[in-house]
Amino acid sequence: MDPHEHIQQFLRRHGRAFNDVGGFYVYRVDDTHPAHPSPFTRRDYYKIALLLEGEALVTYADRSIRVKSGAVIFSNPMIPYAWQRVSEKQRYYFCLFTGEFVSNQLKRESPAESSLFKVQGDHVLFADEPAKERMAGIFEMMLQEAEGHYKYKYDVLRNHVQLLIHEALKIAPPVDSYSHTSSADRITELFLELLARQFPITATHDRIRIKTAAAFAAQLSVHVNYLNKSVKTVTGKTTTELIAAHVIKEARALLQHTNWDVAEIGYSLGFGHASNFNFFFRKMTGETPNRFRAGLLTQH
Repeated sequence: MDPHEHIQQFLRRHGRAFNDVGGFYVYRVDDTHPAHPSPFTRRDYYKIALLLEGEALVTYADRSIRVKSGAVIFSNPMIPYAWQRVSEKQRYYFCLFTGEFVSNQLKRESPAESSLFKVQGDHVLFADEPAKERMAGIFEMMLQEAEGHYKYKYDVLRNHVQLLIHEALKIAPPVDSYSHTSSADRITELFLELLARQFPITATHDRIRIKTAAAFAAQLSVHVNYLNKSVKTVTGKTTTELIAAHVIKEARALLQHTNWDVAEIGYSLGFGHASNFNFFFRKMTGETPNRFRAGLLTQH
């Protein structure tokens, strides 16, 4: 079973939102299930997993990596991937945490800035036996701390997360584990995946995280000019055109299928002010959001 499924089961069982457990959760898994793939999807949290026994196939937009005992996997909320169990028997640890969980501790650099969490970073590593044992020990300490009632336990857990990151940074990346397509195709596919995985918006407090070519380039660790050139070559459209097309499609859907006000919709789509959203919508469609919504009502 994918760690994503375990956390969803836990939250459903206890009826708790992710932030209710401090924006952090740690789990030890020892189970046997038939091999089957999990959905290719983006998870809404950072994740560090340590595989102790068994094998699996981790598939990203442009590559697949076979992992086994000693594999350490890092995931960013913006990295879509699928997990397919190869062996029925699997043992592993994993911890999940939000960006808010680490913000107080990592003042100058968020986990997303580490190469371990970058889309094109070395986020699948293979630890030798001593490193694996050290990291397993850290996970055990996190499990004990998470069950305790110490007033500052989340500060302690943040320190444990940092220790895991530092242990992983000591590990050399697997130089032969990746198979790539052409550079332009690879960058474009990753860009399109990151763009698509931000939608749909399902709650007013949700907000798309990246919506400019420069922001996508930063997430993908490439120069914005290179991203723009690659996307234009492969798709025939600019990054700005593709982003705008996704945003306006979602805007229409939210205006049609929700009762959110225009300001709430604009905020969820990354606009700081309703006037900016109104200007964008009118530029793209020739009418204001309110007029578009009113037109839908007259059709019924």
